[in-house]
Amino acid sequence: MTPIETSQDGQIKSPAQRVADFAGSDVFRKLFRDGMDLVEETAAYLDGPGREDAKRLGRAGALSYAAESMALTTRLMQSASWLLAQRAVAEGDMTPAEAADEKYRLSEVRGSDAAWPAGDDPCPVRLADLVERGVTLYQRLRRLDQSLFAESESFEGQTPNPVQSHISRLESAFGARI
Repeated sequence: MTPIETSQDGQIKSPAQRVADFAGSDVFRKLFRDGMDLVEETAAYLDGPGREDAKRLGRAGALSYAAESMALTTRLMQSASWLLAQRAVAEGDMTPAEAADEKYRLSEVRGSDAAWPAGDDPCPVRLADLVERGVTLYQRLRRLDQSLFAESESFEGQTPNPVQSHISRLESAFGARI
């Protein structure tokens, strides 16, 4: 179930409010850095040591390596695109409504068809690590995407957290001193 985000007055936040709040947060800035670092690390590996790893593989391993690296690259480029769209929202270059356009959203991506081990060739350890981290990043961004862009109507019938409503009212009455 998607958590219900409420404003200080206890109202359910709109997707635009959630996106704007998230894009301007420290959590997003860290996620953005981590995601872009993974993109750079993967590119450096695939263009450098990864080429050497691929050359050491037999035919079946080389085909699996190619399929796995293409799937990884696709997943990371989609992740980077999503992160860049959110950063554009944070910097005021894009509205949350524009970021909600399907071309900026993440959809379900199926994994590669690579089967490791391929013949006698095990998956190179570094590639396996990058694939796992890329999948984890993509799944995290996908969950965020679904949560941020969920329409308020999907919360019908759900009651906002009553404790949060009381805290919000206290903050409004006494400021941030509580």
